[in-house]
Amino acid sequence: MDLLDFVPFRNELNKAYHGLTDNANQTSENPVFDELKVRRFAKPLKEAADFIASKIEHWVGWNLKSRKTSVGGMTMIRAEVFSFALLGTKIMVTFGLSEEMDRNGLPITTINSKAETEIESRGDLGESRRVIRMVLSALDFEFRKAHVKDDEYLFRSLDPKGQTQALQELFDNAGLQSKPVEEKKKPAKQAIPFKPAAKSNGASLKAASSEKNETPANPAASGNNSVSEKKPSKAKVKVIKLKK
Repeated sequence: MDLLDFVPFRNELNKAYHGLTDNANQTSENPVFDELKVRRFAKPLKEAADFIASKIEHWVGWNLKSRKTSVGGMTMIRAEVFSFALLGTKIMVTFGLSEEMDRNGLPITTINSKAETEIESRGDLGESRRVIRMVLSALDFEFRKAHVKDDEYLFRSLDPKGQTQALQELFDNAGLQSKPVEEKKKPAKQAIPFKPAAKSNGASLKAASSEKNETPANPAASGNNSVSEKKPSKAKVKVIKLKK
């Protein structure tokens, strides 16, 4: 016995605290709230899955998004719920159903669930928890004679602890199997190289500088050479006179 059990309205205060601080809830074997307990029914998986899908399709504000079998044989049912208390805020809820055979060869269906409110604040006033409770309460009433309690499950299951842990891990990792749609990569923009325009003044200056480099340093020598090339020197003819 815990001393906190004597605190008046403890459960209501606990629910109010989680409603103001959490926007996601999930079923487990030892939950804080009794309504979030994992459910087990001595019914085939298909019968329980059909019942959940039919309720989602007929309830106001509920929209069935998908129903498929994930890795490990677990049936995943996803739905979108519009919360009237949160002025139409969407709540994404997922149900995971797994079937196993007991010692007598009879089916036992285990149902896990999780819900998350698409809201920026941390608290959703307990709407995600109420969404899960609606479906689980409908299952409890519909299959009230086939409900499998913990003691009965420990006796009927071949591996109760291992099966419980395996199903919980499978349900927790089931959301990681669906890969997000890959966005098409836009082609990278090619940079246009910048080429400076050729300037006429610069070209003329370069040509002039090259011409200056080619000209000889001594203009006088160049002038003599040019004259000698133009006027070739004449050979002198000596006249020899004979004496009489």
